[in-house]
Amino acid sequence: MASMSAGVADGTAWARHGSGPPVVLVHGFGLERAMWQWQLPALTPHFSVLTYDLLGHGGSAPPAGTPDLAMFSRQLLRLMDHCGIERAGVAGFSLGGMIARRFALDYPNRLSALAILNAPHDRSPAEREAVRARVRRAVRQGPSAGAEAALERWFTPAFRARTPEPVALVRRWIESNDPAVYAQVYRVLAEGDAGIARGLERIACPTLVMAAADDPGNTPAMARAMAGLIPGARLVLLPGLRHMALAEAPAAVSGPLCAFLREALGEARAS
Repeated sequence: MASMSAGVADGTAWARHGSGPPVVLVHGFGLERAMWQWQLPALTPHFSVLTYDLLGHGGSAPPAGTPDLAMFSRQLLRLMDHCGIERAGVAGFSLGGMIARRFALDYPNRLSALAILNAPHDRSPAEREAVRARVRRAVRQGPSAGAEAALERWFTPAFRARTPEPVALVRRWIESNDPAVYAQVYRVLAEGDAGIARGLERIACPTLVMAAADDPGNTPAMARAMAGLIPGARLVLLPGLRHMALAEAPAAVSGPLCAFLREALGEARAS
């Protein structure tokens, strides 16, 4: 990595790696910015990559008030302002993909490119109720109660048996969450996709939509629907993988993501 800096700005813990056009990575619910460790080696030779902890996660402060997607969108805007980034490629994973879409709709002039990775879209009533049930369990029993079930959804059985270290690391991230904040942000994950299901046709920057073929909660059908609504969006489906494909098969994610960003941000820089 060419360079690294880190700090805390307005309650947001952040780190910046590499050099080149700016890219911001937005992590998923219950995780932290360290989840991008599997993508940074591919991205930092080409980009200045900003990672940060969402409010209530990792080293960042808890949310002030009830969290929603707009709050997380403003957090990203303030961090980009603090870091002197006028426009960036923004890639978000899962909840981060929802935040990235909210940001694209709220502040379209601040994006050079958008990547939506393994994120929900316009859930059916049955799909939404399944997530609401997990929220209710989290309210009663805390993050640890659903950790094992989450890991089963997120990793293939073969990978969990063969490579326990990344699975254990993700478990630690989940279990380290403050129970009250975890439940609040879980509700954002459960309900927030409805508010960003419409208006995606207004997204004008180059867009990549990615999904793992065996992800039960953030399905290829959702990805196809998003890609169909966003003008010119590129769709990538990852066969044989589940939600945490970023850790299980880093190259399968990093390869198309890096190629997309190099093309999109190279064009943005040249224009």
